[in-house]
Amino acid sequence: MELDTLVTLTTGITLLACVLAVVGSHAYAMGRAQRQALIDRLSATGQVAVVGRRRYFRDLDRRVRRTRFGRRLELRLAATGLDVTPGEFFAAMLITVAGLWLVGHATLAPFFGPIAGLLGVWAATQFLNWQRQKRIERFINQLPELARILANATQAGLALRTAIGMAAEELEAPAGEELAKVAHQLALGASMDDALGELADRLPSRELVVLVTTLVLSNRAGGQVVAALRNLTETLEERKETRREVRTQLSQVNMTSYAVPVMGIGSLFLMNGVKDGALDRMTGSPVGQGAVIVAFALYAVGFVLIRRLSRIDV
Repeated sequence: MELDTLVTLTTGITLLACVLAVVGSHAYAMGRAQRQALIDRLSATGQVAVVGRRRYFRDLDRRVRRTRFGRRLELRLAATGLDVTPGEFFAAMLITVAGLWLVGHATLAPFFGPIAGLLGVWAATQFLNWQRQKRIERFINQLPELARILANATQAGLALRTAIGMAAEELEAPAGEELAKVAHQLALGASMDDALGELADRLPSRELVVLVTTLVLSNRAGGQVVAALRNLTETLEERKETRREVRTQLSQVNMTSYAVPVMGIGSLFLMNGVKDGALDRMTGSPVGQGAVIVAFALYAVGFVLIRRLSRIDV
Protein backbone atom coordinates (compact mmCIF):
# COMPACT_ATOMS: atom_id res chain seq x y z
CA MET A 1 0.00 0.00 0.00
CA GLU A 2 2.78 2.38 0.91
CA LEU A 3 4.63 1.42 -2.28
CA ASP A 4 1.57 2.26 -4.43
CA THR A 5 1.24 5.60 -2.67
CA LEU A 6 4.93 6.37 -3.26
CA VAL A 7 4.66 5.47 -6.95
CA THR A 8 1.54 7.62 -7.34
CA LEU A 9 3.21 10.55 -5.55
CA THR A 10 6.37 10.25 -7.66
CA THR A 11 4.35 10.09 -10.88
CA GLY A 12 2.33 13.14 -9.88
CA ILE A 13 5.42 15.14 -9.01
CA THR A 14 7.07 14.16 -12.30
CA LEU A 15 4.01 15.17 -14.32
CA LEU A 16 3.79 18.46 -12.42
CA ALA A 17 7.48 19.15 -13.08
CA CYS A 18 6.99 18.42 -16.78
CA VAL A 19 3.99 20.77 -16.95
CA LEU A 20 5.92 23.52 -15.17
CA ALA A 21 8.87 23.00 -17.51
CA VAL A 22 6.62 23.34 -20.57
CA VAL A 23 4.91 26.44 -19.14
CA GLY A 24 8.28 27.97 -18.21
CA SER A 25 9.76 27.30 -21.65
CA HIS A 26 6.70 28.84 -23.29
CA ALA A 27 6.86 31.91 -21.06
CA TYR A 28 10.60 32.28 -21.73
CA ALA A 29 10.10 32.03 -25.50
CA MET A 30 7.25 34.55 -25.40
CA GLY A 31 9.34 36.94 -23.32
CA ARG A 32 12.28 36.74 -25.72
CA ALA A 33 9.97 37.30 -28.69
CA GLN A 34 8.36 40.34 -27.04
CA ARG A 35 11.76 41.75 -26.09
CA GLN A 36 13.09 41.33 -29.62
CA ALA A 37 9.94 42.91 -31.06
CA LEU A 38 10.36 45.88 -28.72
CA ILE A 39 14.03 46.27 -29.68
CA ASP A 40 13.18 46.10 -33.39
CA ARG A 41 10.43 48.70 -32.99
CA LEU A 42 12.64 51.10 -31.02
CA SER A 43 15.59 50.56 -33.38
CA ALA A 44 13.41 51.39 -36.37
CA THR A 45 12.44 54.70 -34.77
CA GLY A 46 16.07 55.45 -33.82
CA GLN A 47 15.39 55.57 -30.07
CA VAL A 48 17.88 52.83 -29.21
CA ALA A 49 20.85 51.32 -30.95
CA VAL A 50 20.84 47.79 -32.27
CA VAL A 51 21.94 45.38 -29.55
CA GLY A 52 25.21 43.64 -30.30
CA ARG A 53 26.49 40.27 -29.22
CA ARG A 54 26.27 38.91 -25.72
CA ARG A 55 28.92 40.29 -23.38
CA TYR A 56 30.88 38.12 -20.99
CA PHE A 57 32.66 38.89 -17.70
CA ARG A 58 30.39 41.85 -16.98
CA ASP A 59 31.33 42.11 -13.31
CA LEU A 60 35.02 42.01 -14.17
CA ASP A 61 34.45 44.57 -16.91
CA ARG A 62 32.82 47.01 -14.49
CA ARG A 63 35.70 46.64 -12.03
CA VAL A 64 38.36 47.03 -14.71
CA ARG A 65 36.73 50.17 -16.16
CA ARG A 66 36.93 51.89 -12.76
CA THR A 67 40.72 51.70 -12.73
CA ARG A 68 43.17 53.89 -14.60
CA PHE A 69 44.49 50.83 -16.41
CA GLY A 70 40.96 49.96 -17.51
CA ARG A 71 40.30 53.43 -18.92
CA ARG A 72 43.56 53.34 -20.89
CA LEU A 73 42.75 49.83 -22.09
CA GLU A 74 39.31 50.96 -23.23
CA LEU A 75 40.85 53.75 -25.32
CA ARG A 76 43.34 51.37 -26.91
CA LEU A 77 40.60 48.86 -27.71
CA ALA A 78 38.52 51.63 -29.29
CA ALA A 79 41.49 52.53 -31.50
CA THR A 80 41.80 48.91 -32.68
CA GLY A 81 38.15 48.62 -33.72
CA LEU A 82 37.79 45.25 -31.96
CA ASP A 83 34.35 44.35 -30.60
CA VAL A 84 35.83 43.42 -27.21
CA THR A 85 35.22 44.96 -23.80
CA PRO A 86 38.11 45.72 -21.41
CA GLY A 87 36.89 42.96 -19.09
CA GLU A 88 36.85 40.38 -21.88
CA PHE A 89 40.32 41.34 -23.07
CA PHE A 90 41.69 41.33 -19.53
CA ALA A 91 40.20 37.89 -18.88
CA ALA A 92 41.64 36.55 -22.16
CA MET A 93 45.04 37.99 -21.24
CA LEU A 94 44.94 36.33 -17.81
CA ILE A 95 44.03 32.98 -19.39
CA THR A 96 46.87 33.34 -21.90
CA VAL A 97 49.37 34.24 -19.17
CA ALA A 98 48.27 31.30 -17.04
CA GLY A 99 48.47 28.92 -20.00
CA LEU A 100 51.95 30.06 -21.01
CA TRP A 101 53.08 29.93 -17.38
CA LEU A 102 51.96 26.30 -17.10
CA VAL A 103 53.52 25.38 -20.46
CA GLY A 104 56.85 26.96 -19.54
CA HIS A 105 56.77 25.31 -16.12
CA ALA A 106 55.92 21.85 -17.47
CA THR A 107 57.93 21.68 -20.70
CA LEU A 108 61.08 23.63 -19.76
CA ALA A 109 61.65 24.25 -16.04
CA PRO A 110 59.82 25.90 -13.14
CA PHE A 111 62.06 28.96 -13.50
CA PHE A 112 60.65 29.63 -17.00
CA GLY A 113 57.02 29.80 -15.78
CA PRO A 114 57.07 33.50 -14.74
CA ILE A 115 59.11 34.39 -17.83
CA ALA A 116 56.51 32.73 -20.05
CA GLY A 117 53.78 34.62 -18.19
CA LEU A 118 55.51 37.94 -18.84
CA LEU A 119 55.82 36.87 -22.47
CA GLY A 120 52.03 36.50 -22.52
CA VAL A 121 51.56 40.08 -21.27
CA TRP A 122 53.99 41.31 -23.94
CA ALA A 123 52.16 39.31 -26.60
CA ALA A 124 48.81 40.84 -25.58
CA THR A 125 50.29 44.34 -25.76
CA GLN A 126 51.85 43.65 -29.14
CA PHE A 127 48.53 42.28 -30.39
CA LEU A 128 46.79 45.53 -29.50
CA ASN A 129 49.55 47.57 -31.15
CA TRP A 130 49.38 45.40 -34.26
CA GLN A 131 45.58 45.72 -34.51
CA ARG A 132 45.77 49.48 -34.00
CA GLN A 133 48.52 49.89 -36.61
CA LYS A 134 46.63 47.72 -39.07
CA ARG A 135 43.51 49.86 -38.62
CA ILE A 136 45.59 53.03 -39.09
CA GLU A 137 47.10 51.63 -42.29
CA ARG A 138 43.67 50.76 -43.64
CA PHE A 139 42.42 54.24 -42.77
CA ILE A 140 45.43 55.86 -44.47
CA ASN A 141 44.74 53.85 -47.63
CA GLN A 142 41.19 55.26 -47.63
CA LEU A 143 42.27 58.88 -47.19
CA PRO A 144 42.64 59.65 -50.93
CA GLU A 145 39.09 58.46 -51.55
CA LEU A 146 37.90 60.38 -48.49
CA ALA A 147 39.51 63.59 -49.71
CA ARG A 148 37.99 63.04 -53.17
CA ILE A 149 34.49 62.58 -51.74
CA LEU A 150 34.81 65.69 -49.55
CA ALA A 151 36.08 67.72 -52.52
CA ASN A 152 33.20 66.61 -54.75
CA ALA A 153 30.63 67.26 -52.03
CA THR A 154 31.92 70.74 -51.20
CA GLN A 155 32.20 71.58 -54.90
CA ALA A 156 28.53 70.66 -55.25
CA GLY A 157 27.69 73.30 -52.63
CA LEU A 158 27.26 71.06 -49.58
CA ALA A 159 28.46 72.14 -46.16
CA LEU A 160 31.47 70.41 -44.68
CA ARG A 161 29.35 68.79 -41.96
CA THR A 162 27.04 67.33 -44.59
CA ALA A 163 30.01 66.18 -46.67
CA ILE A 164 31.45 64.31 -43.68
CA GLY A 165 28.13 62.55 -43.10
CA MET A 166 27.97 61.59 -46.78
CA ALA A 167 31.51 60.22 -46.69
CA ALA A 168 30.63 58.18 -43.58
CA GLU A 169 27.80 56.50 -45.50
CA GLU A 170 29.79 55.79 -48.66
CA LEU A 171 33.11 54.60 -47.24
CA GLU A 172 33.72 51.20 -45.69
CA ALA A 173 35.27 50.56 -42.29
CA PRO A 174 37.38 51.90 -40.68
CA ALA A 175 36.95 55.29 -42.39
CA GLY A 176 33.16 54.96 -42.45
CA GLU A 177 32.98 54.09 -38.76
CA GLU A 178 35.34 56.87 -37.70
CA LEU A 179 33.58 59.50 -39.79
CA ALA A 180 30.24 58.33 -38.41
CA LYS A 181 31.59 59.09 -34.91
CA VAL A 182 32.66 62.55 -36.12
CA ALA A 183 29.25 63.19 -37.67
CA HIS A 184 27.55 62.05 -34.46
CA GLN A 185 29.69 64.43 -32.38
CA LEU A 186 28.90 67.29 -34.75
CA ALA A 187 25.19 66.50 -34.50
CA LEU A 188 25.44 66.69 -30.70
CA GLY A 189 26.90 70.19 -30.90
CA ALA A 190 30.65 69.55 -30.84
CA SER A 191 32.83 71.94 -32.81
CA MET A 192 34.56 70.89 -36.01
CA ASP A 193 37.97 71.40 -34.39
CA ASP A 194 37.20 69.12 -31.43
CA ALA A 195 35.55 66.36 -33.47
CA LEU A 196 38.34 66.18 -36.05
CA GLY A 197 40.98 66.56 -33.33
CA GLU A 198 39.64 63.48 -31.52
CA LEU A 199 39.72 61.60 -34.82
CA ALA A 200 43.40 62.49 -35.26
CA ASP A 201 44.09 61.36 -31.68
CA ARG A 202 42.39 57.99 -32.19
CA LEU A 203 44.23 57.21 -35.44
CA PRO A 204 47.48 59.21 -35.39
CA SER A 205 49.24 59.57 -38.75
CA ARG A 206 50.86 62.36 -40.73
CA GLU A 207 48.40 62.02 -43.59
CA LEU A 208 45.38 62.36 -41.32
CA VAL A 209 46.93 65.32 -39.50
CA VAL A 210 47.41 67.10 -42.84
CA LEU A 211 43.81 66.37 -43.87
CA VAL A 212 42.41 67.48 -40.50
CA THR A 213 44.50 70.66 -40.56
CA THR A 214 43.27 71.46 -44.07
CA LEU A 215 39.64 70.96 -43.11
CA VAL A 216 39.93 72.93 -39.86
CA LEU A 217 41.69 75.90 -41.48
CA SER A 218 39.23 75.93 -44.38
CA ASN A 219 36.32 75.78 -41.96
CA ARG A 220 37.73 78.71 -39.94
CA ALA A 221 38.89 80.99 -42.74
CA GLY A 222 36.47 79.91 -45.44
CA GLY A 223 39.22 79.39 -48.02
CA GLN A 224 39.26 77.43 -51.23
CA VAL A 225 38.63 74.05 -49.65
CA VAL A 226 37.89 72.35 -52.98
CA ALA A 227 41.25 73.23 -54.53
CA ALA A 228 43.07 72.28 -51.33
CA LEU A 229 41.34 68.90 -51.20
CA ARG A 230 42.08 68.26 -54.89
CA ASN A 231 45.79 68.87 -54.33
CA LEU A 232 45.72 66.83 -51.14
CA THR A 233 44.13 63.90 -52.96
CA GLU A 234 47.02 63.71 -55.42
CA THR A 235 49.57 63.99 -52.62
CA LEU A 236 47.91 61.24 -50.62
CA GLU A 237 47.87 58.94 -53.65
CA GLU A 238 51.61 59.44 -54.11
CA ARG A 239 52.31 58.85 -50.41
CA LYS A 240 50.18 55.72 -50.52
CA GLU A 241 52.35 54.23 -53.28
CA THR A 242 55.53 55.27 -51.50
CA ARG A 243 54.43 53.64 -48.25
CA ARG A 244 53.60 50.43 -50.10
CA GLU A 245 57.07 50.31 -51.67
CA VAL A 246 58.81 50.99 -48.35
CA ARG A 247 56.75 48.32 -46.60
CA THR A 248 57.68 45.79 -49.29
CA GLN A 249 61.38 46.59 -49.02
CA LEU A 250 61.38 46.25 -45.22
CA SER A 251 59.29 43.07 -44.98
CA GLN A 252 62.36 40.83 -44.77
CA VAL A 253 63.93 42.96 -42.03
CA ASN A 254 60.71 42.86 -40.02
CA MET A 255 60.58 39.09 -40.28
CA THR A 256 64.18 38.93 -39.08
CA SER A 257 63.31 40.92 -35.96
CA TYR A 258 60.76 38.26 -34.98
CA ALA A 259 62.90 35.31 -36.11
CA VAL A 260 65.80 36.17 -33.77
CA PRO A 261 63.91 35.76 -30.45
CA VAL A 262 61.99 32.76 -31.81
CA MET A 263 65.27 31.03 -32.59
CA GLY A 264 66.47 31.72 -29.04
CA ILE A 265 63.33 30.22 -27.48
CA GLY A 266 63.53 27.28 -29.88
CA SER A 267 67.10 26.59 -28.77
CA LEU A 268 65.82 26.12 -25.20
CA PHE A 269 63.37 23.45 -26.32
CA LEU A 270 66.13 21.84 -28.40
CA MET A 271 68.53 21.83 -25.44
CA ASN A 272 65.92 20.29 -23.16
CA GLY A 273 65.04 17.71 -25.80
CA VAL A 274 68.62 16.62 -26.35
CA LYS A 275 69.24 16.11 -22.65
CA ASP A 276 66.21 15.84 -20.44
CA GLY A 277 66.44 17.96 -17.31
CA ALA A 278 69.29 20.13 -18.60
CA LEU A 279 67.32 23.33 -18.07
CA ASP A 280 66.36 22.26 -14.55
CA ARG A 281 70.01 21.85 -13.63
CA MET A 282 71.00 25.06 -15.43
CA THR A 283 68.39 27.19 -13.64
CA GLY A 284 69.01 25.48 -10.31
CA SER A 285 71.81 27.91 -9.45
CA PRO A 286 71.82 31.72 -9.26
CA VAL A 287 74.51 31.88 -11.95
CA GLY A 288 72.37 29.90 -14.41
CA GLN A 289 69.28 31.98 -13.62
CA GLY A 290 71.24 35.18 -14.15
CA ALA A 291 72.58 33.90 -17.47
CA VAL A 292 69.03 33.11 -18.67
CA ILE A 293 67.77 36.55 -17.66
CA VAL A 294 70.70 38.25 -19.41
CA ALA A 295 70.09 36.16 -22.55
CA PHE A 296 66.41 37.09 -22.66
CA ALA A 297 67.30 40.74 -22.10
CA LEU A 298 69.76 40.64 -25.01
CA TYR A 299 67.17 39.05 -27.26
CA ALA A 300 64.72 41.81 -26.31
CA VAL A 301 67.32 44.50 -26.99
CA GLY A 302 68.10 42.92 -30.36
CA PHE A 303 64.42 42.85 -31.27
CA VAL A 304 63.96 46.51 -30.34
CA LEU A 305 67.12 47.62 -32.17
CA ILE A 306 66.21 45.79 -35.38
CA ARG A 307 62.72 47.32 -35.28
CA ARG A 308 64.15 50.79 -34.64
CA LEU A 309 66.76 50.59 -37.38
CA SER A 310 64.24 49.33 -39.91
CA ARG A 311 61.69 52.06 -39.18
CA ILE A 312 61.43 54.61 -41.96
CA ASP A 313 58.98 57.47 -41.55
CA VAL A 314 57.50 58.41 -44.88
